[in-house]
Amino acid sequence: MTARLPILDLSRFDAGRAERDGFLADLRAAVRDVGFFYLSGHGIPDDLATAAWAEAHRFFDLPQGDKDAIDMVNSPHFRGYTRAGAERTRGQPDWREQLDVGTERFALPRTDDAPAWTRLPGPNQWPAAQPALRDALLAWQEAATAVAIRLLRAFALALGQAADAFDPIFAETPNQHLKIIRYPGRSPDDPAGAEGRGQGVGAHKDSGLLTLLLQDDQGGLQVETADGWVDAVPIPGTFIINAGELLELATDGYIRATVHRVVAPPAGAERTSIAFFLGARLDARMPLLTLPPELKAEARGLSSDPLNPLFRDIGANYMKGRLRSHPDVARRHYADLPEVAALPQAGGYA
Repeated sequence: MTARLPILDLSRFDAGRAERDGFLADLRAAVRDVGFFYLSGHGIPDDLATAAWAEAHRFFDLPQGDKDAIDMVNSPHFRGYTRAGAERTRGQPDWREQLDVGTERFALPRTDDAPAWTRLPGPNQWPAAQPALRDALLAWQEAATAVAIRLLRAFALALGQAADAFDPIFAETPNQHLKIIRYPGRSPDDPAGAEGRGQGVGAHKDSGLLTLLLQDDQGGLQVETADGWVDAVPIPGTFIINAGELLELATDGYIRATVHRVVAPPAGAERTSIAFFLGARLDARMPLLTLPPELKAEARGLSSDPLNPLFRDIGANYMKGRLRSHPDVARRHYADLPEVAALPQAGGYA
């Protein structure tokens, strides 16, 4: 289907009272009705995007051995490289290779009584053959974080809250998560191709606060709407923005965390994207906002999946998702957790 997602210009947020109010009204409608929109006017310099794209392509062009040297299975912090077909959504392999990067932090000391999520902070893995990758991706991550925080403050105002309503759950130590992703073209000879599903990544919701997606000119992202699947066709100079389940949780469903998927490219083509996910602090608990009566009346309640329940304790929620998405990492580094024993051998829910 053709793109019908709204396009919002973030520069309107700082362009005077009338423009600001119009932007907030458009934002409120977008996040309630669709949960996805294009964002222009974000202000990130072109050179940061150019550097991130260039280094992402160089990474995927590295010899397979250089990428495998930083395989995610080596990291208890779920950082590093994943081969195409190794991560699964709804039990089916996602036909994409990717590098997961987070905030560069020291690992926390292990204690017997500490919750499992305290093992998640830690350093990234970087390829020795590509020293420029680190600076380019961390610079992009910081720029994307600043845009996401501006948007969260706009969300708060659009919902009748103080601009800093969400600040306590991300201040000082936000949960930053960046992926560079390559979707190879699918053919019957691909290891996952015999299933015939064309699944770049299966239908799912994002679990955090906000996602900022930079996509190349190869389409494939689709958004589930009341009218069916809508193609989020690439528009130069924009991000795709979508709300995550934490915002749905905070607003009793007023904000929609929308199901989406990526269809694998056809044989002979490939798709590259850079996805940034802003999450809450791992030690935070997601609040339930008190919405104005007219907005509360429009809240639809939560639409969470019974197979993937949502927790207000952020660390537990994030840990659950990481264990299910990467059972190989879970078994190597978290075998002491009871829930790991129940993970299916072939993968889990993402």
